[in-house]
Amino acid sequence: MSRSPGPAAPLGSWLDYISAQHPAQIALGLERVREVAGRMGLAPPGFAFTVGGTNGKGSTCAFLESILREAGYRTGLYTSPHLLRYNERVRIAGEEAGDAALARHFDRVEQARESTPLTYFEFGTLAALAAFGEANVDVAILEVGLGGRLDAVNIVDADCAVVSSIDLDHQAWLGNTREAIGIEKAHIFRPGRPALCGDADPPRSLLLHAESIGANLQVMGRDFRAFVHERQWDFEGRRGAKRALPPPALRGPWQFGNAALALAALDEATQRFPVSLGEIRRGLTGVRLEGRLQVLPGRPTVVLDVAHNPQAARALAQGLGEMGYAGNTIAVFAMLADKDIGAVVDALSPRVDRWHVATVANERAATVSAVAAILAARGLADRTRAFATVPLAYEAALREAGPGDRILAFGSFLTVAGVLELPR
Repeated sequence: MSRSPGPAAPLGSWLDYISAQHPAQIALGLERVREVAGRMGLAPPGFAFTVGGTNGKGSTCAFLESILREAGYRTGLYTSPHLLRYNERVRIAGEEAGDAALARHFDRVEQARESTPLTYFEFGTLAALAAFGEANVDVAILEVGLGGRLDAVNIVDADCAVVSSIDLDHQAWLGNTREAIGIEKAHIFRPGRPALCGDADPPRSLLLHAESIGANLQVMGRDFRAFVHERQWDFEGRRGAKRALPPPALRGPWQFGNAALALAALDEATQRFPVSLGEIRRGLTGVRLEGRLQVLPGRPTVVLDVAHNPQAARALAQGLGEMGYAGNTIAVFAMLADKDIGAVVDALSPRVDRWHVATVANERAATVSAVAAILAARGLADRTRAFATVPLAYEAALREAGPGDRILAFGSFLTVAGVLELPR
């Protein structure tokens, strides 16, 4: 086994090191990470929101952070994966953690783990919790990486747990039905504490688990809701209504639901962390999150979205339909092989005129030939071009597109990153 880099080593050396410390990229289970957390003496955050779900959890976390920061609270935000820099995963008071701080916290994890193997995500989770403790944050917002029950984030007993949506994704680890996936995600709920679900039709397994442990469950459409009007919207929840709210800065009609979910969660923390209507309004309009129906400036229109499962693809198709007229839409498309590529293509094919398929630099990536074959099986071979990389596919799309056309880059975080990394 290689020697650890040390607390003063560059962050890149640490990321290479932690990538090599466990034979499996994903190894679900809490025993190892809980053991190391105990050796580190990590104290639980003063207040923690844990946010899981198939889609929407990143946006919900962003709304929580933005509103709480407008209210003057010191936040710690842990999310994954990142787009361009690992530092994006750990934010304190709205700022990305620096390289030196992350290296120092990785070293602390390394010293405590002794011979216990940890995955990349587990290393990162423990380092983030250590960073939040050192920074003495008021509120920690923790995004679940995968599932919930056995995800490293679940070593924290959430003061308020949120499940944004439940649909098919990561079936190899979570199960092949919404019922199986729902129970995995429901395990972030805690007895007697607020639990919120942004899915208006949650699996029965989630409802039964919440009831069995005595969690205080609220469900979108039953206990809280968003009423969208022409230029504003209203939130109604168990603790009252908030009227005439501005549309969220994040594009897409589904973002009203994510924003309502965040407001319902904040209502449950209001005794300790009250927020005013003005702070909510500023938080909604000031929120930023790349890769969610993101539109780059200039012509042709370039839309970036990390959608990588059927539910997200259907939402993306709806969002594109509401964006106004575009001449031709050229998709720059690359996905991971363990995703339902065919269902994603089916959801977007009515909105896409030409497909530029590529592969991403990841061991789980779908090959160009495999993606092209899926498109060909749907009669789209004559509208498909294959490229070795996302940048090559994107640059070709730029050459082909007229000023009134649209380029859509989607399929994974890595696809969006491949475009964002290019010079403008």
